[in-house]
Amino acid sequence: MKSSVFKSFRFEIVLYSLLSLLYTLLSLAVINIGIYLIFQKGLWSFTGAGAVVASAFNISAGVALFILYFLLLTRKFVVYIKELYNGINEISLGNLSNRVVINNEDEFAQIADKLNRMADDIQRIMENERRSEEAKNELITSVAHDLRTPLTSIIGYLDLVSSKQLADEVRRNYIGIAYSKSKRLEKLIEDLFTYTKFNFGEVKVVYGEVDMVKLINQLLDEFYPSFAENHLDYQFTSSHSSAEILADGGLLARAFANLISNAIKYGGEGEKIEIILSKEEDKITITSTNFGEVIPKKDLDKIFTRFYRVESSRSSETGGSGLGLAIAHSIITLHGGSIRATSTEKITVFTVELPYKPI
Repeated sequence: MKSSVFKSFRFEIVLYSLLSLLYTLLSLAVINIGIYLIFQKGLWSFTGAGAVVASAFNISAGVALFILYFLLLTRKFVVYIKELYNGINEISLGNLSNRVVINNEDEFAQIADKLNRMADDIQRIMENERRSEEAKNELITSVAHDLRTPLTSIIGYLDLVSSKQLADEVRRNYIGIAYSKSKRLEKLIEDLFTYTKFNFGEVKVVYGEVDMVKLINQLLDEFYPSFAENHLDYQFTSSHSSAEILADGGLLARAFANLISNAIKYGGEGEKIEIILSKEEDKITITSTNFGEVIPKKDLDKIFTRFYRVESSRSSETGGSGLGLAIAHSIITLHGGSIRATSTEKITVFTVELPYKPI
């Protein structure tokens, strides 16, 4: 907020001083006329000592009237300063919703504006602190839940194996379950460490030439056992035989592995997953279409948030760490790209766009 010269506090002081002087002169004129009329009637004499008394009276009355008019005209400054004081006092007591009314454009109004902005900033900082505290508590709760679930299973099955006489086939089955739960626990901890590194900006991108067509083909080959286990087919279509970009191949492999894993996890009912890569002048677009379990539209804006999972996904079969899509989002964003999800009644589509510059 900027005030003009004519609306500044200094100009108002000069103006009110002149007005006070004007009102004082007018008042003295009226008083002197009254005295003159009284003198004409012989009730007052301005000769000799009377003249001295009259001069002293005019000076004293003039000073008194000037001070009176000046105090009356500048009373609003006193009131406004009191409002500023009350505002500062309320904020110091913790009432951050209190605001000083701005009704002028002078320096006092600027102070009030700064005070209001300071209260807004403090309120925003406290709100962010509150949200951070809630996020921290949510993080602790989620991690505790996700670590406890597989750990409880591992302990339970290992206790059965060690404390009871079991047939070899049953024993191998229990050990296999404990092993799979251990791998899930390992994946969760790995995801947690990875996301923490992204959150604290500790991940460094090592750029190199990456052929996205080759990378996705390799990932699909690696996931073939998972596709087969879940009775899923996959189809990868590319508009070009190669699409080389400057990127961190390891990080992008992690991002797309998370997307493919997510598609397999919730795609069992759809029997297939379609991945399409297209290359334009300035970007590469990769879409992954899942014909299985559809993500509700109300959840689409939240699925890239850490530990957010669609309610039905928190199960022993499909429940993951809740960090896979958040990590994928961080990696794609780190490369200057974008990722989004859309859905209809039958399909869910993840769309990744990466900047493309011919190498």
